[in-house]
Amino acid sequence: MNSEIHVGIAGLGNVGASVFRLIEENAEVIACKLGKKVIVTAVSARNKGKKRDVDLGKVTWYENPVALATDPNVDIVVELMGGEKGAAFDLIIESIKNNKKIVTANKALLAMRGVEIYHLLQKHHSAKIYYEAAVGGGIPCIKTLREGLVANNINTVYGILNGTCNFILSEMAETGRSFEDVLKEAQDLGYAEADPSFDIDGNDAGHKLAILSALAFKTLPDFNSIKLSGIRNITALDIEIAQDLGYVIKLLAVARKNDEYMECFVEPCMISESSMMAGVNGAMNAVCFDTDYAGKILMTGAGAGGNATASAVVSDIVSLANGGVLDIFQPSASHSCVLDKKGEYFVRLDVKDNADIMAEVTSVFQGYGVDLRSIFQFNAEVTNGMSLILITKLVKDRDIMKAISDISHLINSSNFIKIENL
Repeated sequence: MNSEIHVGIAGLGNVGASVFRLIEENAEVIACKLGKKVIVTAVSARNKGKKRDVDLGKVTWYENPVALATDPNVDIVVELMGGEKGAAFDLIIESIKNNKKIVTANKALLAMRGVEIYHLLQKHHSAKIYYEAAVGGGIPCIKTLREGLVANNINTVYGILNGTCNFILSEMAETGRSFEDVLKEAQDLGYAEADPSFDIDGNDAGHKLAILSALAFKTLPDFNSIKLSGIRNITALDIEIAQDLGYVIKLLAVARKNDEYMECFVEPCMISESSMMAGVNGAMNAVCFDTDYAGKILMTGAGAGGNATASAVVSDIVSLANGGVLDIFQPSASHSCVLDKKGEYFVRLDVKDNADIMAEVTSVFQGYGVDLRSIFQFNAEVTNGMSLILITKLVKDRDIMKAISDISHLINSSNFIKIENL
């Protein structure tokens, strides 16, 4: 039996360099638990001359990362370049064809091209892909689904899967500041990119939900059937009112199914301030599995960052080195996500004057089949104005949008947020 496991790393950014350091610094810890030494023997990155806090003197350097797939001295290929196309995809495909063991943190690749990769793996049974770091950073949610909860039926999987959005919403709730102001702070702190669209519009969380829902419900990833709505429209006023009503606003990724349908969405939701997720603040992530036998399992932790993600990557390296046999996905069903499900909503209407327009608003909403649990006025300290607040019964969001459009001449601005009782 080979006493050494040789690893090739493609991508030496924050995560890749952390993986390299972790393998070197904790070599004895890993060897003690695995019974074998894990050694980085080859690497590839865009710029060989870039200053990095790792010693590349004893490793083979490849200009083309795809070369790692054909290197006979690489037992496990670690793909940390990111992206669903280009070199990352080419490396994964060639590694499968060469029957390599593969570790990736590439959520976009798995969410968008997971079906294609799955079918190729069916032709190359010796190849395996592990991807703990693709969801939740250092939170071991993939292993929990694939191993720890293997005997359970999963009713719902949901979570706070984007640290940037959670930081923004947490800061807005704590300080009363505007979305734009806190977003700028998030960018200054490095939590948000110069173009934050991928995070704040829900795409990042959607990629992660596509992976979690596929594992939870034994399907293949289907990102395009996930309803996405980001946090751009959340205002300090929304958060103030939510707090007065006993709610917290979080960007949630939710997948649930019953015998008839599977519902998958990423959108801002109001949740009770006493709920399990309400206290997960800052840039932290959280994942919850609602199961039939184990009940609700909540895990929280750092959802990003070099060290946390490196921890997940190396855990996969150890699993594969120890004979990992799990398939990338294990589809046994073909549930389709239903995008047009009903929910309860909070609706805010900022009226143009203080005239009593409740009767007209109620009539228009009921005309579109939007039944209301309650309607009341809210005098906002944030804007020094008056808002009408509607809490709906079960309704489709498209009907709310139609009703708001019909009364647009009566209001200055509006927003509506799903209420989730998780």
